[in-house]
Amino acid sequence: MLKEFKDFIARGNVLDLAVGVIIGGAFTSIVNSLVENLINPLIGIFIGGIDFSDWVFKVGDATFKFGTFINSIITFLIIAFVVFLIVKFVNKLMPQKEIEAVVDPQIQLLTDIRDAVAPEKAETTEDDEAAAETEEEK
Repeated sequence: MLKEFKDFIARGNVLDLAVGVIIGGAFTSIVNSLVENLINPLIGIFIGGIDFSDWVFKVGDATFKFGTFINSIITFLIIAFVVFLIVKFVNKLMPQKEIEAVVDPQIQLLTDIRDAVAPEKAETTEDDEAAAETEEEK
């Protein structure tokens, strides 16, 4: 069981996932700082610093802070848009790798045979049609 666990951990995709999670955590703090310290104040200038966090309603002893939820949704949309812009910018900087089409040798062989037989089949079909028309005339 220990060997199976070691094999599982040693797989490339598990290590790649671990690195992705770590880098994602660091990247999250950068994006959150960008949104909270730069973008939100900029938006606040244009919309007059609207803050929904004091919007609440009460039912009995329960207090529902739906304004804080609205603020969270707005923050999420801003963060998602910033991440979209960053990814779009990075994709323009990074050259795209061309993906080579992997062709199964059997499929290639069958395709070559089909292409080689196709002209003969077309001629045979024309001859058959001509013979059928001749027999119909009789």
